[in-house]
Amino acid sequence: MSDLSHVDESGSVRMVDVGGKPLSRRRAVARAEVRMSAGTTERLRDLPKGDALATAQLAGIMAAKRTSELIPLCHPLPLSSVDVALEVREDAVEITASAETTAQTGVEMEALTAATVAALTVYDMCKAVDKAMTITDVRLLEKTKEEV
Repeated sequence: MSDLSHVDESGSVRMVDVGGKPLSRRRAVARAEVRMSAGTTERLRDLPKGDALATAQLAGIMAAKRTSELIPLCHPLPLSSVDVALEVREDAVEITASAETTAQTGVEMEALTAATVAALTVYDMCKAVDKAMTITDVRLLEKTKEEV
């Protein structure tokens, strides 16, 4: 009926069976952007240690670890690495998240979740001073798989 991986022949949703697939080393990198005024990015740069960016980084890492609890048909994965980097630009915060595992399925949802939740955290922490912020360009940049 569909080429969608999470839909069976009758149109019902299902969790993909990856039980017969071999273990592979997998990595995914995702990005998101929070666009804001230059005044807001200036305020972010001037915050002391323990600032909004560190909070967003931790939120992204924690979110990656809980992806299967947030997205119903995702497999819980043993993540070997999650990294979330935030770069303050003139009128935006660019977030890059990577996730790695050795498993039977990929980690792109974990990387995308990390980038998105980090962006939401930046938005939450800046919303009082910038009502026009937007979260944009959430996308997968890279997905790799190596035999183990």
